[in-house]
Amino acid sequence: MMRVVLFLVAAVLVLVAGFAVFLATFDPPAPRTPVERVVPNERFQQR
Repeated sequence: MMRVVLFLVAAVLVLVAGFAVFLATFDPPAPRTPVERVVPNERFQQR
């Protein structure tokens, strides 16, 4: 029984470490279409 628990803990640790490496090295691609937003003038303070 102890071997099964040890194997499961080791498997979870390997998965977590692999996911951490993936997140550290992942470079998502930039969006291909430009994003434009219209900000209304009411959001800015008038002086």
